[in-house]
Amino acid sequence: MLPILLTAAYSYLLGSIPSGYLLVRVFRGQDVRQSGSGNIGATNVSRTSPALGVLTLILDAVKGMAAVLLTRTLFPGQPLLLGIAALVAVIGHMFPIWLKFRGGKGVATGLGSFALLFPKTILVIIGIFVAIFLIFRYVSLASILAVALLPLLVWTLGLPSATPGMLLLTAAASLLIVAKHHQNIRRLLAGTEPRWGRK
Repeated sequence: MLPILLTAAYSYLLGSIPSGYLLVRVFRGQDVRQSGSGNIGATNVSRTSPALGVLTLILDAVKGMAAVLLTRTLFPGQPLLLGIAALVAVIGHMFPIWLKFRGGKGVATGLGSFALLFPKTILVIIGIFVAIFLIFRYVSLASILAVALLPLLVWTLGLPSATPGMLLLTAAASLLIVAKHHQNIRRLLAGTEPRWGRK
């Protein structure tokens, strides 16, 4: 039980670092939550500064990787803890204590977390994201569909690491990320979701 609690604690704290918020605050003197979608993730940050958006994407992915790498170092040979670290890092990004539990949507953090667990699967996921984005020009749609396919692709491509427990944790992360896009889903259905590059 102690390893699980420790893993959850530091993974949450790493995931909860609000990279986008801090970058925009430091370099632009603004609160990114007051512009665009109000989100602290890379897409909204890029509306303020494309360079900061890219850096946010990288840092959000790195903090997910850091949670998994730290777990691998502290608790070698316990793959289920790696899955817990990945899931809780995503939760930390979505609900950071520093911002009154109002965070991002978890796509980049999930990408970084699961890239170390299922690298082949994540490469396919990235390909799916790029293809959907290039066709439809919706970041949200590409994110939602790619993340929704994550558990299925882990199951088919992630062997032998894709144990039932790992699949359950992956599915939980996927469900949370898709649920966090509920406003985007409503706008997509209503035809009011902005395409990339258009206001």
